[in-house]
Amino acid sequence: MSETTDLETLLRLMPPVTPSDTQVDWDRLAATWGRQFPPTYRRFIEVYGAGTVQDYLVIVGPEAEDGMRADTEQAAELWREARRSPGLTGAEPRLITWGVDSSGDHLCWDASDQDPEKWPVLLYSRGDDMWWRHDVGMVGFLVRILRGDFPHNPLGDVRLFGIQEATYLTRSEYTRRLREGTDPWTGEPDEFAGMFDY
Repeated sequence: MSETTDLETLLRLMPPVTPSDTQVDWDRLAATWGRQFPPTYRRFIEVYGAGTVQDYLVIVGPEAEDGMRADTEQAAELWREARRSPGLTGAEPRLITWGVDSSGDHLCWDASDQDPEKWPVLLYSRGDDMWWRHDVGMVGFLVRILRGDFPHNPLGDVRLFGIQEATYLTRSEYTRRLREGTDPWTGEPDEFAGMFDY
């Protein structure tokens, strides 16, 4: 499947709840990172925005203040310290983190290739303290997780694996629901949800 087809599939599996609230100067971003970002990631951010899948997997925004740089620095440290699966022995990737989950996993691109459409996903699995390579792009990875297409679940929790339908909330929508006094994920009243200034 191509990444374009994967994006169409993702839109069916995870229809946007609200429009994207993430504004990006892609030219400035490319100058900052020394790379253009993958077209499907750019489209993902334009359609979905930075946010969270099912209260588990955070898709980080591309601007430095949105955490991508800090998460990438942490991934680089994990790369130096953690074990690597056999296919990554001797590799020296250029990591850029695009996602983190509540299990402590880091989802990165290997941005070594000048062509961003060729960037594979490198996954740091906190559970086995190991790096794994998946030869799909970011959107393709999400589709395969939601459809359960990998031979086994690569993430630290099974809550996304093979669920077929997922909810994605931008940060602003998540915050709006909390301020209304509802659980952002269930829509049920939550007496504690509106108690804090978000």
